[in-house]
Amino acid sequence: METSEKKEEIVFTPVALDEFFEDEQYAQKIDEYNTNIIILTPKERKLVNMVFERLRTTAPEALENLAARISDLERLTATIARFPSLMQRQVIAGQEVRTQESLIHALLDFRNGDRMLHLPTKAILGKGFLVAKFHTFVAISKTARNQHFPRVELEQLRSATLAIMFTIMAEDVYLSLLEDTSISLDIREQIATSLIILWEHRSDQTVADIAPVLEAVWLARDKIVPAFGTMVGTSELLRLTIELDEQWTSFIKNRLEDPDVSKALEEFLFGLSFEQINLLKEKIKEQKYLSISRDDVYALLGEHTPVDIEFDPRNFYLRYTIRRDNARARTRMNKEGPHKTLEDHFVKFILEQNKEKQHNDAYAR
Repeated sequence: METSEKKEEIVFTPVALDEFFEDEQYAQKIDEYNTNIIILTPKERKLVNMVFERLRTTAPEALENLAARISDLERLTATIARFPSLMQRQVIAGQEVRTQESLIHALLDFRNGDRMLHLPTKAILGKGFLVAKFHTFVAISKTARNQHFPRVELEQLRSATLAIMFTIMAEDVYLSLLEDTSISLDIREQIATSLIILWEHRSDQTVADIAPVLEAVWLARDKIVPAFGTMVGTSELLRLTIELDEQWTSFIKNRLEDPDVSKALEEFLFGLSFEQINLLKEKIKEQKYLSISRDDVYALLGEHTPVDIEFDPRNFYLRYTIRRDNARARTRMNKEGPHKTLEDHFVKFILEQNKEKQHNDAYAR
């Protein structure tokens, strides 16, 4: 989409790396780069500065390593910035014109298969940047734990790391929702636009708004020990809902009657696939169990009981991707079971609520 307005550059002022390095290349400022990727949000920058200031006297070597990683992110964005903006009109191969509008149409029209070779180069490279940023925050969090930072600061770093992970996850969710033609066209166009903005800036306002809710959902789920006896999950759902905010409660009230939502929630609560849950229900009924332990569950499934390990954001994402891949497989083969993840349904609900609110606000004027 062609526009006469000058694009606003997003400028990040990093920690003064020249205080920690003699090599001038590490002290290069990000405002020398022509980039529109958000390297650190204001909240993230505040956290990084807090960590760096604390490490300055307590662990200068650790500080040096972390500062180098932030500098690497800056140089990576400088490289990505060389590729064309997805928000501006482009002429490809001397004749084909690509605009933001044509990219939206291409995203809406795409059907089946892996999109990777059909996506803009900037979209592919930008995802690599987010992964690198995620690993950087994991390293910062580990250093903070090793240096015995106060609990409140460790929790802030955990939330920031999870928010980056949710931004990575958002791309999968948006692409999944784009393929669902049962969603109204105006919502799908909104999703396509959000995806393009995510690719351009590697930051997403919708994700920023719902990340605290998703974090609370995931953390509450980790506190729950599922009651596998009936495999219904009612008590788990009640305990989960009590701890969360109005957005989640509204979602449960409005969408739980949808069979795909209820099945996706069941997978989420029990940490098992739809197929595994059905198999367990059959075995419980056949063998007349009144209740079974967690070890019994995995014994009946012929699997080893998972070992609980220390909190790691990568495990949250891993569980999501397993449910995501299972849902995609069921969709392709038209098999029974949830065709979307719980996260897909929640994001769709929020987008629809936002659209309705915009419509009501416009009508009120």
